[in-house]
Amino acid sequence: MVHKYILFYKPYNVLCQFTDENQSRETTRQTLKDYIPIPEIYPVGRLDRDSEGLLLLTNDGKLQHLLSDRRYKHPRTYWVQVERIPGEIVLDQLRQGVKVQDYQTRPALVQLLPSEPTLPPRNPPIRFRQNVPTAWLEMTLTEGRNRQVRRMTAAVGYPTLRLVRVAIAHLRWQDLAPGEWRNLTAEELKPLLRLHQGNQRQPKSKFSV
Repeated sequence: MVHKYILFYKPYNVLCQFTDENQSRETTRQTLKDYIPIPEIYPVGRLDRDSEGLLLLTNDGKLQHLLSDRRYKHPRTYWVQVERIPGEIVLDQLRQGVKVQDYQTRPALVQLLPSEPTLPPRNPPIRFRQNVPTAWLEMTLTEGRNRQVRRMTAAVGYPTLRLVRVAIAHLRWQDLAPGEWRNLTAEELKPLLRLHQGNQRQPKSKFSV
């Protein structure tokens, strides 16, 4: 089998799958199939329908497992727009881990961005409230639980308005517009192929921004 490795910038309101399992809806929902005409590749991890940004797809099952399984602690970085402006106490809570439903999140890298990052506009744009300021956080996590970023910011009282994944380990989004995809370069692929080698029983964290 020839392995394929694809980077895709998932737009807002697109399902992170190739088929819409709920066909009974009156309106058709967009899926990955509307953008990527490559058969038999699958996302490494997921992005919620209301989240945007970088997605890695492959038919390499071993790599998919190594990057998706939270035991291996591979980092994912997000730019997160939240309601109101959190102070250092709140940021430290997120850094140390917070109680979300029935689990405690792992320590994370969290910083308040000094200004709004340069991102493609979202369609539709977020709801604007004139009397409520917003802030942007950069959050790097080493686990990928369901809606984790949104639940973390909600747990400390700062709801997420917009969520964009900008990095998966060393992979970055900058040369992709929403809806665009490309093959990984040889240099991008080298660190991923090295994951196939060595003892994975006691993986070391590759926690970096």
